[in-house]
Amino acid sequence: MKLVYLASENPVKIAAVEEGFRRVFTGEEFSVRSVSLSLNLPAQPKTDDETLFCAEQRAANARETAPDGDYWVGIEGGTGERGGEMGTFAWVVILDSLRRGIGRSGEFFLPKILADLVRQGMELGDADDLVFARQNSKQKNGAVGLLTADAIDRLELYIPAVIFALIPFKNPLLFP
Repeated sequence: MKLVYLASENPVKIAAVEEGFRRVFTGEEFSVRSVSLSLNLPAQPKTDDETLFCAEQRAANARETAPDGDYWVGIEGGTGERGGEMGTFAWVVILDSLRRGIGRSGEFFLPKILADLVRQGMELGDADDLVFARQNSKQKNGAVGLLTADAIDRLELYIPAVIFALIPFKNPLLFP
């Protein structure tokens, strides 16, 4: 059984990593474990580059914290301004001893009320909770689930990004 360390205790991120590895490496067994990190990273990354950087830092720090793993994963959700609107998405970075894989989720755009709260410094999950009168939505269906009536929830948003990040590990000869 291979060990996968995820730099998060969020149950949605854990489930996305488990499902992504299961789909890519059928028949193999993985144990996904959370690593709690104290990193000086923004609570809500505000650009595409900043979000990717945060995911990279999380994966690298997970590797430093738990060197006995086979894979280390960082997932970071972020926002970005596009033509006066605020989009939101996630980056996934996966490391092993030799390779780095990265994947990005789809992007969707926030209604003005949520975007304005995020622009004022509120984390998107907290803004969701305020606007939708919820608690801890970021560990449940997230903004995408709330806005699509769960046609796509946060888990379904993250799974493809995990799978994309696993491409170099599934195809090691193409990614030396």
